[in-house]
Amino acid sequence: MSTVAFVLKGYPRLSETFIAQEIRALEKRGLTIQIISLRHPTDPHRHPIHDEIISPVSYLPEYLHAEPARVLSAYLKARALPGYTKARNIWKRDLARDFSRSRIRRFGQACVLATELQDTVKQLHAHFLHTPASVTRYAAMMLELPWSCSAHAKDIYTSPEWELREKLSDCRWLVTCTQANTDFLSNLAPSDDVVSRVYHGLDFTRFPPPARQNETTTKTANGTIADDPVVILSVGRAVEKKGYDGLLHALAELPGGLHWRLIHIGGGALTAKLKSLADDLGIGTRIEWRGALPQDQVFRAFGEAHIFVLNSRIADDGDRDGLPNVLMEAQSQALACVATRVSAIPELIIHGKTGILVPPDDANALSHALSDLIKAPIQRQTLGQTGEQRVRQSFSLDGGIDDLARRFGLTC
Repeated sequence: MSTVAFVLKGYPRLSETFIAQEIRALEKRGLTIQIISLRHPTDPHRHPIHDEIISPVSYLPEYLHAEPARVLSAYLKARALPGYTKARNIWKRDLARDFSRSRIRRFGQACVLATELQDTVKQLHAHFLHTPASVTRYAAMMLELPWSCSAHAKDIYTSPEWELREKLSDCRWLVTCTQANTDFLSNLAPSDDVVSRVYHGLDFTRFPPPARQNETTTKTANGTIADDPVVILSVGRAVEKKGYDGLLHALAELPGGLHWRLIHIGGGALTAKLKSLADDLGIGTRIEWRGALPQDQVFRAFGEAHIFVLNSRIADDGDRDGLPNVLMEAQSQALACVATRVSAIPELIIHGKTGILVPPDDANALSHALSDLIKAPIQRQTLGQTGEQRVRQSFSLDGGIDDLARRFGLTC
C-alpha cells in the first residue's frame, strides 16, 4: 500500500491539534501516513489525540550544523536522485531572491527528507505553505513525486507573492481552511482547479456537552454582584496577531461598577509584557493567567466562563488568524463569543445572531460589546445557543475529511 508523507513544521503541537485531528481521521479512513517534522516538540503538554495516531514520526535536522554527518551523507546521496539538478536550480533561484540561513536550511532538510523517505511513499503533503512546503517541494522534485499542500493563515500572508505563485504552479492541489484564503490564493494560482476551500471542522464526538446548558443559577450573573462576577475567557498565544494588548485596554475601559474577571489560557512571548500592561492599567488583580493547558482543562474553563473573547488583528508582518479552532470550540460549548472582523471569522460568526463582531484594533468598540454582554445574561444565552447550533450544523469534521480522502485516492 502506498504512503503519503505529511511534512509538518513541528509535531506534536498543542496549537495545531486540528492537524492531528485530520491525520487521525484519515488514518481511520485507511490512509497510510508517514509524519515528517522539521522541529522537535517543545510544548509542556500533549493532546490526547496524539496518543491515538499510529503513523510513524521522523524528525529532520532542526539545524544543519547540529547533525553534520547526517546532512552531508544525505547531500551526497541526493545528488544521484533523478530530479536533483532541477531541485537545486529551483533552490538557487529562490536563494537569490531570499538569501538567508533559513533558505539554505530548507534545502539541506529536503536532501535528508528525499534520501530517508520510505520507499512506499508516493506523494508528499505539506501542512503550511511557507517552510514545510519549501522543504516538501524541493524533496518532491528530487524524487520526481507529486506534492500537495494545506495552507492556513500566517504561511499565506507572510510569504512573498513570487513564492506563492511558484508553489501553486508546482503542487498537484492545495486546500485551505477559509473562503478568504481561497479567494486570495486563487488569484495567484495558474488555474481555477488548484485551490479549494476545506474547513477544518470539529470532531464533536470528542467534546463534552455544554457544561451549564441545563443550569440557571450561574447563567444569571450580570456584573452587579461582586461575589458573582461575569467570567470572560480568552484562549490564544500571547502574540501580536491575537491583540491581547487591545483586549486589556478594552477591559480597562469597562465601567467601574461592573464586576468581571478574565481568564487567559495560552503561552507566548508577550505574556510578561501583557501582565505588566494589565498592572499598569489597574486591572491586573482581575486577570488569571493560566498558561498553556491541555484540552480537558481548556474545556473546563469553557464551563467556568460566561463570555468568550478573541481580539484578533492583522500583525505588522501580515500574520493573522484564519478561522481559529478555539472560536468553534467555544461555540460548541454554547458560549457567547465576541470576536473581530478579521480574515475568516465572519464566515463563522454572524453578527448579532451567533455572536458579536467588532472592528479590529478598536478597543472602544470591544469594550462596549463586552459591557453590553456582561449586563445581559439572556442575550448571552441566546447567542450561545444559536452559535452552538450553527457550528454543529456547518463546521463538522466529516465534510472536510470526505474531501481530503477523495483527494488522497481513498474510497469514502
